[in-house]
Amino acid sequence: MSLSVDITHRQGDFTLDARFESQGNLTALFGRSGSGKTTLVNIVAGLIRPKRGRVTVGDLVLLDSERGIFLPPHRRRVGYVFQEGRLFPHLTVRQNLLYGHWFAPRQGRHGSLEHVVDLLGISGLLARKPALLSGGEKQRVAIGRALLASPRLLLMDEPLASLDEGRKAEILPYIERLRDEVRIPILYVSHGVGEVARLASTLVLLNEGAVAAAGPTADIMGRLDLFPMTGRAEAGAVLETRIVGQEAEYGLTLLRAAGGLIRVPRIDLPTGSPIRIRIRARDVMLALEKPAGISALNILPATVTELRPGDGPIVDVRLDCAGDALLARVTRRSVAMLGLRPGLALHAVVKSVAFDRRSIAPTGGDGAEV
Repeated sequence: MSLSVDITHRQGDFTLDARFESQGNLTALFGRSGSGKTTLVNIVAGLIRPKRGRVTVGDLVLLDSERGIFLPPHRRRVGYVFQEGRLFPHLTVRQNLLYGHWFAPRQGRHGSLEHVVDLLGISGLLARKPALLSGGEKQRVAIGRALLASPRLLLMDEPLASLDEGRKAEILPYIERLRDEVRIPILYVSHGVGEVARLASTLVLLNEGAVAAAGPTADIMGRLDLFPMTGRAEAGAVLETRIVGQEAEYGLTLLRAAGGLIRVPRIDLPTGSPIRIRIRARDVMLALEKPAGISALNILPATVTELRPGDGPIVDVRLDCAGDALLARVTRRSVAMLGLRPGLALHAVVKSVAFDRRSIAPTGGDGAEV
């Protein structure tokens, strides 16, 4: 189901002027604090009425200022998951979930209580009060309550921001299941590069109240000109791959990318499963000749397409690996020593141990829509 946003809103000295369209399951609003992400989500939810705008979900018009349409929040059927779970403290988990189910229109429900409980892995929590839940458990319950209200659109405003790395790792697989199995559009706010690269099919980059770029996540993450806004430290490429085999004796899985085979730490999924990987620019080495006798297992033929100087001695390099964009970060000295220039053929080298659980994730469908 499509999501279309075209709004202008002024709040004090801040102006939000944003427009984008998305067909993906999960659209991420990404940008620094103060870029307008939460304001935009609140407009979609109907909590803020903008000066001018039009917002649609599929064929349903939530807002059209020219036609005088402004559906109030309770008629939009929008589920909202905040940074904190905001559960009712005096109710059990089951009662919190049923509160959402009570208000769902019967003809539009996304599943039974049992289905949502299984989807989010919270069957063992039903009798507990929120005070006895971890941060990750609270967020899963909050997501379940929003789902049981049968929303047309699910809004998630930095749902992992208050969690430590361990709790984030706990909840990310459940958000992936939600994205892949429930099939309702999700508008997901984050300023975490790893979250966005792992979850989003469409990325909307906000900068000072305007959309700097919007499109498929791999395309946006691979643009060198956007590094100042996406963050140089964690910059990297996103590749869609498939499992083609296992090297069980070594604890490795073989993935097929457009540019060749990539070995990563073992993934316990069947052959053919689509996998999204993120390769950080800082983890890519470049070689003019195919290396031999080295420990790094992943060597991909590539062509230099762009060089962009960064801070100090750093230069960011964009590579074409049979249609996949790959990024590398090298020094100016390396650029001079290797004679790097657009059109130069070389090899990109990535160690298998450079991949961790944050940079590998299964995707839904055929890998093109996640």
